[in-house]
Amino acid sequence: MRAQQWRLDALANNLANVDADGYKKDMVSLKAFPELLMRRMDDDGVYQHPFGSADLAPIVGKLGTGVELNELYTSFEQGALKETQSDFDLALDGRGFMTVATPWGERYTRNGSFQLGKEGYLETKEGYPVLGEKGPIQVKANNFQVDKQGQVWVNAAYTEDPNRQVSKQDNTWEETTLLDTLKLVAFDKDRYLQKQGSSLYQATDISGEAQLMPLDARPRVVQGFTEASNVNPVLEMVNMIEVNRAYEANQKVIQTEDSMLGTLINQVSKVSG
Repeated sequence: MRAQQWRLDALANNLANVDADGYKKDMVSLKAFPELLMRRMDDDGVYQHPFGSADLAPIVGKLGTGVELNELYTSFEQGALKETQSDFDLALDGRGFMTVATPWGERYTRNGSFQLGKEGYLETKEGYPVLGEKGPIQVKANNFQVDKQGQVWVNAAYTEDPNRQVSKQDNTWEETTLLDTLKLVAFDKDRYLQKQGSSLYQATDISGEAQLMPLDARPRVVQGFTEASNVNPVLEMVNMIEVNRAYEANQKVIQTEDSMLGTLINQVSKVSG
């Protein structure tokens, strides 16, 4: 029942975040307790009964003793890409993470729903700066483009005058300047990253440290899109029904055993009396 409770908690959390950009579902892995070998008492395998009433083997079989939680991990399957038409939104199509700066150090995310901060820096909804390989990325609306490798290009007029506001239809877009490159990282075992809330992840000893991805091995960066969660609500609901039924079945077994034990105690007390 405790194992089913862990599964139910994970499924409920997945369903609660089904609409969260970049959310990755939790998965529960269970393992069985050691099995017990059942053997007939006072039986050495010698044939002692009338023909056809028993076999010669003293071994009855194995008895399972239940299951327990083995691990709770994150599934980083690719989510669908949703078009937002916002230049500040970025999605990753493939393995990898974007890096943001927080008061607790660098954290990693797949949620590319960004915004322009008051100081002109690309930020998360919580106000954490998005990092490039040179540091926080400072841009202006309509003044930057991000290519498929994560390179941030700005209008030539912007590099000459950062206060100038131009549109993408301006002929100055014929000349662009490389401002920075998104700091995209990967991990040896990303399933063991620790969730920090707000779609952020922290490296652990098991996941390994973040490794900067070279340009030729990066996921495809898509500007104007965000990545949806990888939660299938229909499948999660089916799994939740299965978990509830398994929990109820185990609960009835315990209630039945408790009732039988109570009956046995009452009968023994009557006989003793």
